[in-house]
Amino acid sequence: MTPRLDSFNNHNETTLELNLIQKISVFALPVLFAITLHEAAHGYAALKFGDRTAQLLGRISLNPLRHVDLVGTIIVPLVILLISKLSGGGGILFGWAKPVPVNFNQLRRPKQDMLWVAAAGPGANLLMALIWAGLIKLALALSGSALATPLALMGAAGIFINAMLMALNLIPLPPLDGGRILVSLLPTRLAIKVARIEPYGLFLLLGLMYLGILGRIMWPLIEAIITLAAYLFGLDPVKLLAFIQIVLN
Repeated sequence: MTPRLDSFNNHNETTLELNLIQKISVFALPVLFAITLHEAAHGYAALKFGDRTAQLLGRISLNPLRHVDLVGTIIVPLVILLISKLSGGGGILFGWAKPVPVNFNQLRRPKQDMLWVAAAGPGANLLMALIWAGLIKLALALSGSALATPLALMGAAGIFINAMLMALNLIPLPPLDGGRILVSLLPTRLAIKVARIEPYGLFLLLGLMYLGILGRIMWPLIEAIITLAAYLFGLDPVKLLAFIQIVLN
């Protein structure tokens, strides 16, 4: 059944369902923007704190082609969407872009400035989550228009993917942004010990995902971001969460 925007107001989301093509269409732009702006924000912050590496390589750009990783940005999210659709359930939409190169030694105060460079990516995701919430508010104002429902569904996908990326990247595990923030905040001797975890960070992350722990760690922050976006734009957070569930199922 094709979703209708009045379901957001009437709270009948359980009767709605997106087919696979609709789901891909709804997620395509939010995923591209979320990953692209996240990486560009790292490069921009690094430039402001003294490192021109990303600028010289043309990575401070809003052009998705400069950041897209064929596997991480396209293939993996599509496979997850397909599996979640065939299995009849939602899940964590996972993906990545080409990391923006940052030479921390070029920063004016490498250890302190690392915090702001790392935080810029999740900060960009928070800003985008709020922008997508504003799009839902606009869609509700356009209720009855042919564009209203697609805009609202895309807004729901945008809020979720950005909340998810922010929560994931703030996990204090190198090489995630949260790990770099932790290294920046810790005393030097302890920071060096934590930084040594970085080569094993991805394996630890995959282990948490396999054990089902990753989602439980991330969900409280994801829910908090969704709730914040709802309140700032006068949306019912419970109905917004239920509407987001449409794009995940």
